[in-house]
Amino acid sequence: MSIPQIDEPIAQKPIPRKPLRLWPGVAAVVLQWLLWFVVPVVAPDATMYAMLGALACALIVVVWWLFFSRAPWAERVGAIVLMVVAVIATKRLVHQSVANAGMGMLLPIYAIPVLSLALVVAAVASRRLSSGRRRAVIIGAILLACGAFTLIRTGGITGEAHSDLHWRWTRTPEERLLAQAGDEPAIPPGNAPAAGSNTKEPSETESGWPGFRGPKRDGIIRGVRIQTDWSRQPPVELWRSPIGPGWSSFAVRDNLVYTQEQRGNDEVVSCYNLTTGKPVWRHRDAARFWESNAGTGPRGTPTLSNGRVYTFGATGILNALDARNGSVIWAHNAAADTKTKLPMWGFASSPLVVGDVVIVATAGALAAYDVVTGNSRWFGPTTDRGGYSSPHLATIVGVAQVLLLNGEGVMSVAPADGTLLWKHAWEGDSIVQPAVTADGDVLIGSGSGIGSEVGVLRIAVAHGPSGWTTTQRWTSIGLKPYFNDFVVQKDLAFGFDGSNLACIDLKNGERKWKGGSYGHGQLVLLADQDLLLVVSEEGEVALVKATSDQFTELARFKAVEGKTWNHPVLVGDMLLVRNGEEMAAFRVSLASR
Repeated sequence: MSIPQIDEPIAQKPIPRKPLRLWPGVAAVVLQWLLWFVVPVVAPDATMYAMLGALACALIVVVWWLFFSRAPWAERVGAIVLMVVAVIATKRLVHQSVANAGMGMLLPIYAIPVLSLALVVAAVASRRLSSGRRRAVIIGAILLACGAFTLIRTGGITGEAHSDLHWRWTRTPEERLLAQAGDEPAIPPGNAPAAGSNTKEPSETESGWPGFRGPKRDGIIRGVRIQTDWSRQPPVELWRSPIGPGWSSFAVRDNLVYTQEQRGNDEVVSCYNLTTGKPVWRHRDAARFWESNAGTGPRGTPTLSNGRVYTFGATGILNALDARNGSVIWAHNAAADTKTKLPMWGFASSPLVVGDVVIVATAGALAAYDVVTGNSRWFGPTTDRGGYSSPHLATIVGVAQVLLLNGEGVMSVAPADGTLLWKHAWEGDSIVQPAVTADGDVLIGSGSGIGSEVGVLRIAVAHGPSGWTTTQRWTSIGLKPYFNDFVVQKDLAFGFDGSNLACIDLKNGERKWKGGSYGHGQLVLLADQDLLLVVSEEGEVALVKATSDQFTELARFKAVEGKTWNHPVLVGDMLLVRNGEEMAAFRVSLASR
């Protein structure tokens, strides 16, 4: 009898796994890098939209990898988790400038496109490898991408939020400056005069350029005409010198020039010889302000008055110094006096002298001190909505008053006692100076989009039996000053709109023209010549017609190297330009009247 044969079970062959679906990830990451790094270069005004688009592409990469890549689920979830953990761990290892930049968001923002690229490249490169090897490649790519950020530092950002990246081990301009020898003044400061003493007030011709944006703090140069054909008569460099970081401009009297800078752990008020650029004296305060976006150093500009130089530092120190030798007449910590916390970008006010008081703005509030004794005289209306503008003296309806732009809008106070005269609400970024038109209206501007308002607002101010009143005349988005001050000439306003210059009509706010490319620089106006003198963010100096018909650039030359946010100064035929790395003086040819 035959025994029936039992068939052996047929071994099931493993179902071959489908290859990774790569094209959606490749397409998304290519578009992401075009948006993130190419669009801002060719179209700076579209930077914000490009970044939002790039973030959307990053989301597409994540969705593709999790749901459409065909990778094993362990690899899909593991890669995303590893990226998040790696970024968190990397933040503890990167340079402090990278960790703190962008309000702590620079590393995540930069890591998004880099990690997206790393994941896609790793997936493409390992598509034919075994699962174990593919995982190793993906893990290695993610760790390598994050590790690269530990090798860099940033010197801050530009006005368009582009980072100034360097290798971590390279020295900063300040470190190179401090390593130099023989930069101290040959003659040390003399003894301080007795408190309450005064020195001779220089004449109008001697005062030159008494402080921030000139005699009237309006960025207007009067009584000077220059040659504009720089191809035939270019500015002649007289001297060039490294300088400590800071966004201070210059004050000039006679043959002395004053500014503020940071040198190591000291915040410094410096006096230089205008002709040679050699240091005359330096006053030091043991203070250092740093934040990773704008960098180190003081933001305010010295103010000259009655033989003294008044300075306000980034941490709140107010000094009254003898302009001859830098000796201290009196000093206060205005931040402590007003119980004001150090704002995110530091105190940026330049002191304003009105009669017998010197006034500073401590993050949107005013504080006044007696110029002779230094005793506090009054503190202005307080606000929890800070600001970075400086007090501004104006005469409106025949009444002298001090204007201040802060996070709540613009306010006006009586300089003698700080009494609030009027205020007008407007939520902007509160950085630039207000301006006053010929008929007494007030212009304020905002350009960052941080507040709810962007553009320029014109306000009519009146005084009647019921007190002060303000009325909004118009708003315009034809000009959007961010931290770049604008100027008024006749019935026109000129200033920055993003990285370009723009002109608007003061009658209705209508834009007359927009042109040029200057980054986020600064400008002053030669009123007798209808001429703008512009310093670009890259340190170039340009001449542009201040007329309404069209944008016309007449000349341009490279003045200083490095990011330049400091206001230029022109005193007679002497042009002074500086940034956080170097300063230079040029002689320009004057034109006949």
